[in-house]
Amino acid sequence: MTKAKLATLALATTVVFVGPAFAEKFKATLNGKSEAPPTTSAGTGTADIDYDAATKKLSWKLTYSGLTGPAKAAHIHGPAEPGKNAGVVAAIPGATKSPAEGSATLTDAQAADLEAGKLYINVHTEANPAGEIRGQITK
Repeated sequence: MTKAKLATLALATTVVFVGPAFAEKFKATLNGKSEAPPTTSAGTGTADIDYDAATKKLSWKLTYSGLTGPAKAAHIHGPAEPGKNAGVVAAIPGATKSPAEGSATLTDAQAADLEAGKLYINVHTEANPAGEIRGQITK
């Protein structure tokens, strides 16, 4: 095999394994004391989040346990700092069972809010319809 063919093969292999973009890693740790106002829930949760800035695609895996009852819904909200509430940015389909996985495409403003730490996730229950556990999304 010639050097040119080897170089082409090496470059093609690199592109396949590296892919077109790098996903940034984010995380949210959910609990009742992070809700606004705080709840007394013993429930906890985590969300592992990948963000592709080139496509503005946000992907997540949300896991939770110990809620006061079945989850009714879960959402990504923003923009808001910890202790403040905001509207829904994206619903988390299938969040009535843990784990829940999904993705959404952010707008430019939502992407800026994500990078600034102004998005959060919360899980809603019958006993806590405004949100039982919450976690700010951080790098």
